[in-house]
Parts: sequence; C-alpha cells; structure tokens
Amino acid sequence: MNRLDKSELIFKILAYVILIVFAFCCIYPLFYVIFISISGRDAVILGEVTFFPKDLQFTAYKEVLQDRKFWMAYCNTIFYAFYGTIVSMVVAITGAYALSKSRLMFRRGFNFMLVFTMWFNAGMIPTYKNFSNLGINNKYGYIIGLGFNAFNIVILRNFFETIPSEIEEAATIDGATEFQLLTKIYMPMSKTSIVTVTMFYALSRWNGWFWATLLLNNDRDQPLQVYLRNMIESLENEDTVDTSVNYTPQSKEFALILCSIIPICIIYPQMQKYFAAGVNVGGVKE
Repeated sequence: MNRLDKSELIFKILAYVILIVFAFCCIYPLFYVIFISISGRDAVILGEVTFFPKDLQFTAYKEVLQDRKFWMAYCNTIFYAFYGTIVSMVVAITGAYALSKSRLMFRRGFNFMLVFTMWFNAGMIPTYKNFSNLGINNKYGYIIGLGFNAFNIVILRNFFETIPSEIEEAATIDGATEFQLLTKIYMPMSKTSIVTVTMFYALSRWNGWFWATLLLNNDRDQPLQVYLRNMIESLENEDTVDTSVNYTPQSKEFALILCSIIPICIIYPQMQKYFAAGVNVGGVKE
C-alpha cells in the first residue's frame, strides 16, 4: 500500500511539473510580446529583454492609438464581426432547423449536399472568380458572401435533432407556428450550441484576412488583420532604427498585435464554458 501511495505521489508530482512547464511555454510568448512592446529601444536592440521589461515606455502604444487608419480598420473589423456573425447565424439556425425535420421533403438529399460541400469544393480560384463575377468587392458583399459554413450548420442540426419531439408536438397542439417553435423552444433549449457556433463565426470574422485581402479593393473597407499585415511588413522592411523615438519597429509591431487581440481576450474566456458542451453535444449524433 505504501509503495502504491509513493508511486501515485511521484506520478502527481511529474504531472504537475509537466503541466507547469507546458503552461509556461504557452503563456511566455504572450508575456514576451508585452515586455518587448513596453521596453526601451536600446534594451530591445541589445537583447536584454527576457523575463521583465526594461527602460519602461509606452510610446509605441501612443503611436498606434494615434493612428487614424488603425481605428478605421478596427471599426471595420467590429462591423464585419458583428453583422457578419448575425447574417451567418440567421442562415445557420434556420437551415439547421429545417434540415433537422424528418417531414422536410428531400431532407436526405439536402443533408447530403450540405455535407458534400465539406468533403469537396470548387477550390480557391473558382471561388474567387465566382465572388468576383457576383460583384462581392465591398463590405456588404463580403459579409453576405462568407455567411455560410456547412460545419456549423451540421453542429446545430445535430443538436436540434436531440430535442424531444414530444415537446414540439405539445406546442403544435397549442397552436404554435414554425417560427414560434424555433424561437420559443429550439433556440432557448439549444443555447449552448448556439453560443458555441456564434463564437466560431465571430472569431472567424475577427481573424479574417485572406478573403478580405482578395475581395475588398477599397483601403477604407479593409479590416484590422489586413492593416496589421501591411503595417508589420512596412516595419520589418525598415533598414534603420529611428533614434528620435525610444522604441524599435518590433516594439510597435507587438503593440499593434496586442491592441488587436484585446476584445477577443476579454470575450473568449467568458464564452469558454460553452465550448466543450456545445461541440460535444452538437458534434456527435446519437
């Protein structure tokens, strides 16, 4: 018994040590970015910043926050994330609700076509040509054109199918319409999966870069990620360090990155509790 207790103790110690090391490896890059962004020019150039900032300064953040283009891109990203998520959720919820009903004509065919798009697609170039021919080259077209995701619809459809049919039958007897069934029964009972899918869409919109680069021709419509890429490339291509300011181009890069992830860092932990339950229930069909 003592030998078993000793082996368990050793296992727990090793497990905690490994977890601590793993957690440090995960979180240290974020702290390093913070330290570099608030450290002075000379300390960064000499490589003296490791575990603590040196020659504390916030000039890089001041430069970022005073940039009008930064705030314009920020507003565009909030616009795309908010309205794009709404459009995508309307499509996902209504589509999943219809496809979850056995009384829907050609239901199996529609479900097959939905899942088929997850296996095979036209490819990047035909998709771009399709968007281009449809005139999706402004912010409104960008929101609508990327409003569909088969995987998220499947998650909601599977969750809707787990709701007991007796509840729907009772509501139908009481005179509930299809819209009332969806809004009064299915959506409240599927809050976990709906929040999960909403966060999938919101994160995708917030981090959207590739299609925004291709489809949004007007610089005033470009989101934050496109602005970040352009600014970071510009800063990395600078041959000399500006000695008139107490920060390096790298400090400004990291300041830009940190300012861009603040909303996600605030919202994501609040929604994290819904993710495991939402994916497990909606992603597995019993």
